[in-house]
Amino acid sequence: MFRAIGVDSFDALLEAIPEQLRINGLLDIPEPVSEIEMKALAKTIAKQNRSTEDTVSFLGGGAYEHYIPAIVDFLIFRSEFYTAYTPYQPEVSQGTLQAMYEYQSMICALTGMEVSNASLYDGGSGLGEAALMAVRVTGHDSIVISETVNPLYREIVHSYCAAQGIEVLSVPAKGGITGRQALESVVDRETGGVVVQSPNYFGHIEPLEQIRAVIREQAPTAVYVVSANPLSLGVLNPPAAADADIVVAEGQGLGNHQGFGGPYLGVMALKDQFIRKMPGRLVGATVDADEKRGFVLVLKTREQDIRREKATSNICTNQGLNALAATVYMSSLGKAGIRQVANLCTQKAHYLARHLTETTAANLAYTHPFFNEFVLDLPIPAGEVISRMLQMNIFAGIDLGKKYPGMENRLLVAVTEKRTREELDAYVAALTQVLKVTQPVSAS
Repeated sequence: MFRAIGVDSFDALLEAIPEQLRINGLLDIPEPVSEIEMKALAKTIAKQNRSTEDTVSFLGGGAYEHYIPAIVDFLIFRSEFYTAYTPYQPEVSQGTLQAMYEYQSMICALTGMEVSNASLYDGGSGLGEAALMAVRVTGHDSIVISETVNPLYREIVHSYCAAQGIEVLSVPAKGGITGRQALESVVDRETGGVVVQSPNYFGHIEPLEQIRAVIREQAPTAVYVVSANPLSLGVLNPPAAADADIVVAEGQGLGNHQGFGGPYLGVMALKDQFIRKMPGRLVGATVDADEKRGFVLVLKTREQDIRREKATSNICTNQGLNALAATVYMSSLGKAGIRQVANLCTQKAHYLARHLTETTAANLAYTHPFFNEFVLDLPIPAGEVISRMLQMNIFAGIDLGKKYPGMENRLLVAVTEKRTREELDAYVAALTQVLKVTQPVSAS
């Protein structure tokens, strides 16, 4: 092998790595153990984790604890689905391809858009792909993104765009939503795309129609990208109603377990006119020579397939198993079920917000309508509240100060249909106790 590649030794392969960064000798790792010992060790380590199995969760920010019907796991763990990865051979992958086709159809129905791909990696990378797509469509190397978009998603967009010399301009939030005047000050005819999230990271519903009006007036060629919570569309108008060009979403809430951060599911749907610029895969229905219905990969725009240097993306392979879970979830709930889940999330979130502001020293930070998340303004740091409520077996929420300087006393609280009235009331009682114990004593 060395002769074939033209080197004398293994060390020659490492010349690009500085000597001080190389490990000399053996790795400092424990001696081998038996399978029995390894399983016992793994269980011991796992017990150090706190999960939603033993702690009541009010965490959100893009990952939510929803109820997953038993039929979802029962079907996706069947060997014919669970072991399938990439359907390069359509003739032996009809079940997988049909599942993708049904997934696409349901996503279009949910978002109101004309076409959906067969999924992306996750919501954050999906938004990054949408930003790059906006630049490809318009030829303008600038993206405008609201600061109310999930901070992690914004970091991904910045990373994607930095490598390609694309300018990313931020629009400050005002009152928990995208600032209208700030948006107008940065959007112009050289803008490639405008990116917003609704419900946004603070849980509030953005004025999507007003944002579209600004784009029409000041940047008529810009691509309008909306990041959405799929379940919220059970009660809210779909982004298509606001004339969105591309809709992306995190599909974890559609029947996928939280799983300590993944794997998750990226949703992308768009107008038909942009289909040739879309990353990922598209599955279509057709008929064979005998007029029997079948399914095929219509577009495969990755560099691993046929596009090579003309590929629309280099990492957007579909999350087939996760998309299947979403398909089974949406099928089992149906339109009425999705609407019911969305209603329960909304009603329970508003119940908790109302009782917290009536009973505790906390206030709502913003007044705009919200879906299933809201921001509490606390008299003490949010991190302190989180730590104390964790001792009561409650994940209290997300400390906004970690991503938004100046918001150290603000807590993002999420409520899903899984939270019972007893759990909501327990949250109120716990926060009341924490704020009473930790509230500063008046100088008088």
